[in-house]
Amino acid sequence: MQDQASQDMSPPNADGAEHAVTPESALEQQLTETQAKLSEMHDAFMRAKAEGENIRRRAQEDISKAHKFAVESFAEAMLPVRDSLEMALKVDNPTIESLKEGVEMTLKQMASAFERNKLVEVLPAVGDKLDPMKHQAVAVVPADQEANTVVTVLQKGYMIADRLLRPAIVTAAQAK
Repeated sequence: MQDQASQDMSPPNADGAEHAVTPESALEQQLTETQAKLSEMHDAFMRAKAEGENIRRRAQEDISKAHKFAVESFAEAMLPVRDSLEMALKVDNPTIESLKEGVEMTLKQMASAFERNKLVEVLPAVGDKLDPMKHQAVAVVPADQEANTVVTVLQKGYMIADRLLRPAIVTAAQAK
């Protein structure tokens, strides 16, 4: 029987005293572990929350900068155009030919600036179908072509990428 009694006893501690595992001590250990895990989870949550706030703040700053400097690329492309116009005004005795040549060169610079910044002309050809998403008909005129087609272009339109900036102003053919 003594063997059975010795099996029921807990092994001795490091200091030689016997230590019995009681339900209270097991609960205290479990509570301590749970509190440590809770503290760890709270710390992780607070770090994640702070990181989320930092990401949100950086995104708002990026959006603000994008709005503020959205025109920067286009403005840089237009500076040579302005320089050319200012130089043309400084010429003492311009001739018609030199003015015409200067205007043509300046127009090429502007076309290049438009192209680099995805500013595209909307210039329908005579006879093209009227597209209300790109064209604005200011008059309907009798014509020898199909109804609702472009008869004349009064003013070019422009698009930036896929967005209409200004519609082409046109006259359209009247239904027969």
